[in-house]
Amino acid sequence: MPIIGIDLGTTNSLASVWKDGKCQLIPNSLGKFLTPSVVSIDENGEIIVGQPAKERLSTHPERTVASFKRFMGKKTKLMLGKHVFTPVELSSFVLRKLKEDAENFIGEKITEAVISVPAYFDDNGRNATKTAGKLAGFNVERIINEPSAAALAYHKDTNEDMCFLVVDFGGGTLDVSVVDAFSNVIEIISVAGDNRLGGDDFNLAIANYFCKENSINPEKLSKETIAQLVHQAEQCKIALTNTEPVMMVAEIHEKQCSAVLTNQKLIEISAPLLKRLEKTIARAMRDCNENISEIDEIVLVGGSCNMPVIRQYLTHILGKEPLVGIEADTAVAIGAGMVAAIKERKGDIKDTVLTDICPFTLGVNVINHDGSRNDLFSPIIERNSTLPTSQTGSYCTVNENQEYVDIKVYQGEAIHCKDNLLLGEITVPVPPAPAGEEVVDVRFTYDINGILQVEVTCVSTNEKKELVILNKNLSLTESELKQKLSELERFKLLPRDEDENKLVLELGSRLYEQSTGFMRNQIYSYMQSFNQILKCGKQSKIHKYRVFLMDLFRKMEENLNADEDIIKSFRDACLSKYFDDNDDDNTEFIFYEGDD
Repeated sequence: MPIIGIDLGTTNSLASVWKDGKCQLIPNSLGKFLTPSVVSIDENGEIIVGQPAKERLSTHPERTVASFKRFMGKKTKLMLGKHVFTPVELSSFVLRKLKEDAENFIGEKITEAVISVPAYFDDNGRNATKTAGKLAGFNVERIINEPSAAALAYHKDTNEDMCFLVVDFGGGTLDVSVVDAFSNVIEIISVAGDNRLGGDDFNLAIANYFCKENSINPEKLSKETIAQLVHQAEQCKIALTNTEPVMMVAEIHEKQCSAVLTNQKLIEISAPLLKRLEKTIARAMRDCNENISEIDEIVLVGGSCNMPVIRQYLTHILGKEPLVGIEADTAVAIGAGMVAAIKERKGDIKDTVLTDICPFTLGVNVINHDGSRNDLFSPIIERNSTLPTSQTGSYCTVNENQEYVDIKVYQGEAIHCKDNLLLGEITVPVPPAPAGEEVVDVRFTYDINGILQVEVTCVSTNEKKELVILNKNLSLTESELKQKLSELERFKLLPRDEDENKLVLELGSRLYEQSTGFMRNQIYSYMQSFNQILKCGKQSKIHKYRVFLMDLFRKMEENLNADEDIIKSFRDACLSKYFDDNDDDNTEFIFYEGDD
């Protein structure tokens, strides 16, 4: 039974599998590799995932959500219609969709997956990802850092000894890693990250710039209008990859508004975001004690790295052009699939060694002698330590005749424990004695799967206490898991074979809301016709009309301001292209004008 690799992204998710001696990307029901990490719920309680759900972001914002990965590991609740979901549950829907697509592609049941996470995800985020996998029906033993997966994919293609900087910049998170690759070994030297910085922030910057240029107060806009503005901002950002200037146009409060955008203007309005990017890169370099001149290549991963602004800025601050050629959107998924193949001991790749590191410092609490109860943080495993690792710290009693030592385990970099993440605690009895005479050894053992084992030993009695750190707020017991699975079972995913039809209808709904006049009436007529054809159930008719509509709607999206003659000529051209006189099916299509 194969193990698949999954890149569970903020903007898009995708999966891969080792097949026929190489790692292959798994297509979804629409024939695409990228599945938007967007979840929506319709009026019947059916869960819609992927591109059809993404089309509903502006038309049904109260029933649709994206970028929920940013809240993984937090106690955030998100409302979809009248239903409340956690980021873990929403992520599980995306994983369920990927699981369905994988089983359809491979032809076998899939029960295990290697899932990638941002390198800078803390213990909460990692446990939340594992739980989402369990809720989707996966056994998730291995979590892989995204830049580590990308490094593995890149080195497998080049097979050269080198040191390179991996900048993994996605829709919602940023990771930067320094990687040393030699022979069949991929060694991660250091990581740094910003879990609240990604392409979504550039979309918001563009939308805010548009509002400022047109003297619009965003706080007075409806959710639907804001969603449409952010969507159009994203389209402008993408368009700047190939052409400039681009114009963003929207009708706000019955007024036609516009703003011109260039890459230079994008640099200006996103300057604070670019400074955060620079700061993260500097930290990764500082932690590994490497000079930029010793870096052989700069490898860009993640969809946001396709932006010319990002490539130009990195060239500017680093004095070296990033590598072009690696597929930024798919490298992490390919790497995750390769890790799955290593786990399965497949072919030549089984001999590949991938070392990873601890992204955050792990330590315990010690008394603050300034008289406050604000305990200090004592590191035991420093960040960027190679995994697996085992380190020990020794601590003595502080009170006369103290009878026990209470060890609290923290993750983070702050000097005070309260500013770090509490992972768990363990108590060990000690014989009563004068202060400072009794000593306990605290051993941390941290493995490649992110499992932390804590062993505390009273030196004088040799009595030991052990603890495997599992986040009690996020990890589910078997009974809790069964209950949660039962609760989510009532939410059925949109059947896989309906995805294409749903996508056309949702795209049409979004274009209808964005259009006026003739175009709006035509969209309504086309959708009415398509709904009637869907009811007849004849697949050949459905397929032909769906292809026609998708082509037409995509062209309409590019020409929202086109006049009646342009649309009419294009419609005629599409009809001629897809439904010529030699069509054996002799399908008759009815175009409605207005209501029935």
